[in-house]
Order: sequence, then C-alpha cells, then structure tokens
Amino acid sequence: MNDQTPPQYNFTYSDYASEPEPAAKPGIVLIGTAHVSNKSVEEVKEAISRERPDIVAIELCPGRYAALKGETSDLSAKDILKGGNMTLFLVHSLLAYMQNKIGSEMDVKPGSEMIAAIDAAEGLGLEIALVDRDINVTLQRFIGKMGFFEKLKMLSALVGSLFGFGGTEIDIENITEEDIVTQLISELKQFSPTTASVLIEERDAYIAKNLLRIKEKGRVVAIVGAGHRSGITKYLEHPETLPEIGELLEIPKKRFNVGKIIGFGLILIVLATFTLLLMTAPLDVLLVAFGYWFIINGVLSGLGAMIARGHLYSVMTAFSVAWLTSLNPMIAAGWFAGAVEAKMRKPTPEDLHTISKAETLHELMKNDLFRVILVAALTNLGSMVGTGIGAYVVLQVSGIDIDVIRAGVMGVLGI
Repeated sequence: MNDQTPPQYNFTYSDYASEPEPAAKPGIVLIGTAHVSNKSVEEVKEAISRERPDIVAIELCPGRYAALKGETSDLSAKDILKGGNMTLFLVHSLLAYMQNKIGSEMDVKPGSEMIAAIDAAEGLGLEIALVDRDINVTLQRFIGKMGFFEKLKMLSALVGSLFGFGGTEIDIENITEEDIVTQLISELKQFSPTTASVLIEERDAYIAKNLLRIKEKGRVVAIVGAGHRSGITKYLEHPETLPEIGELLEIPKKRFNVGKIIGFGLILIVLATFTLLLMTAPLDVLLVAFGYWFIINGVLSGLGAMIARGHLYSVMTAFSVAWLTSLNPMIAAGWFAGAVEAKMRKPTPEDLHTISKAETLHELMKNDLFRVILVAALTNLGSMVGTGIGAYVVLQVSGIDIDVIRAGVMGVLGI
C-alpha cells in the first residue's frame, strides 16, 4: 500500500508516508470535493468503499447535518426578527440559494457528496463524525468582525447576485478545483479580507483539530470541500500551529463602529435641528422641515418593502413608522414591517427548511419566511438611506447653521 500513488483527489496523512508500518499509527485520508459535482459523489463512494475506514468524518455541523437529513427547526420569523439574527439569516439563505442555483445548472443537488458519504458509512456500519464548526458560530463571527460599510457591500453583492446584477461568473468546468463557497469568499475578500478568513482558514483549523482528535480511535476518511483541503493539510502537517479551540468558538462582542457613530450623529443632528426650530422658528418652517423628514423616510422605507415584494399593509407600515424609528436607534422600521408581513403570510417551520432547497429566484421569493426577512431587511436599508438624505434636507430647509449643530453634536459624542 505504501508503494502506491494516491489518487489526485486524495491527500493522505500518515498512511501514505514512507514508513512501512501504517497500521501502527492510524491515518487520515482527505477527500477534496465540490459541493455541486456528480464526479465528487462517485469519488466519495469509491474512496469509502476502497479505504474501509473506522470513521467517516464529514464537513458538516449538527445543524447542517439535520438540514441534509430533512429535519426542520422550530425557529420562527419572530425569533429571527427579535433575536438580532436577521442579517445572519439573510446571508445564510442567499449563500444557500446561490449554491443551489449552481447545483441546478450542473444537475446535482448541493451536498450530494455529503449525503453519499453518510449513506456509504451507514451501509458499512461505520462511525460518522461531524467535524465542522457550527454554521451559526461561523456566520456570527464573520458578520461580527465586519464593519458597517463592509456589511452594506456584502449584502449589496449578495442581493445583486440574487437579482442577477454584478458578481463573477463561476467556471463550471473547473469547479472541482475549488468549491463554490471558496469562490464566493474570494469575491468578498476584495472588500473584507480579514473577515472572509473566518469562513475558510478558521474552519480549516477547527476541522483539523477534530480530525487529529478522532484519528486516535482509528483510520479516518474525511470528506471536505476542495477549498479547505490545502489549509487542513497544512495544519495536519504542523499541528503546533493550531489555535486554541476557544478562540475559534468565541462570538465577537457587538462593536460601536463607524456606521453606528454616523447613525447616532445624524439622529442627534436632526433632533437638535427640530429642537432649535421648535424654540426659535415660525411654525410653518417647523412643519415644512418635519414634512420633508416624514416623506423622505417614509417613501424610502416603503420602497424597500416594495422591492422585497411585501404586502401592501407592510409597505404602508414601513411608510408610517419610518419617521419615528429613524429618530430612535433602539427600534427599526423593518421590525414593524416584517411583523406585519409575518402576520399576513404566516410562515411555517417548514419554510425554514425549504429555503435551503430553493434553486430559482421564483422558488426563493415564494418562500414566506424568506419574504418576511427580506421585507424587514430592505425596509431597514431604505430607512437608513432615508435618515441620511432626510437629515440633509431638513438642515437645508431649516436655514440653521450646520456648524453650530455639528459642534454641539461632536461635543456630545466626545469627538
């Protein structure tokens, strides 16, 4: 066995070394796959049948494993809206949709190679090990490390890809050289190189740690995305470079970033302007300034809900509350619009499961839960834009010296 050359899609750790006693030290065989490739499905089956390992390790976490097995979650639209998980959910859904879209073009279901590995392991009575980090931890670390403008760029790129604008074309012929997630991240690295590493390098380390742990129990065949193979190999060859597991699981604390500073600054400017108008300006000037504030915030928030194809009541709610939510950083117009959308559509737990199966834009937009979250997200985006434009217009029509207000706001913020 030691004289044989391993197949190109394999990286063999320990067993294919030059020592003549491979059985004395259990080994790890890495199988790099594409998540949307029929070729990878066959390679996985062949490798497990040939190697007959003690353990089949799979690049899945319990949540993703349950999703592949068709098990649903009891997470509701209310949980997503109130739990601060809206961005997390939206990013996860759009990434899954984009992967499904590629899979449909190649006539293969994303994750088929993982299902094949599970079926093959169960058929041979082998132990299955889920070695990937929880997807929610990964995305929370990814989003938590991004700045405000990076988040806007990321969501713009994903939503643009959703509607067919921008993005890079995937080379279907060479997709086995790099899985689709890696290709998506390579585009995100253009504006967020540090946080993009969370989705690749950190998971390389986490998976490698788990593989080194379970290899003591016997021979391991590990099924991982092709984009992770080189990173995992590096850590297997140099385990002393692995970070502490706690570092890979820590959720970043919410930061008071530049975007929040700008947002609070705009709110303070508007509040200061209205206060000065109330104290010094004629009533008609105050009413005109408030009218602009109400209309600009309402129209842009309502437009966001309309772009998401929200219900008429959701659009009206977004229009009605935006002027007030824009003045209070603790509440958001999208929460209200999303709540109304949820009441009208009544999404079910099954919707959470079917989102990950959507292969076309039509299927995704038919999903009630996704539509609720998209309405909330785009309403919030419209409200943010409305706050900036509204603040500028209010200052223009009020005739108040911006330098006076700016100096006061900067003093309050301690800048």
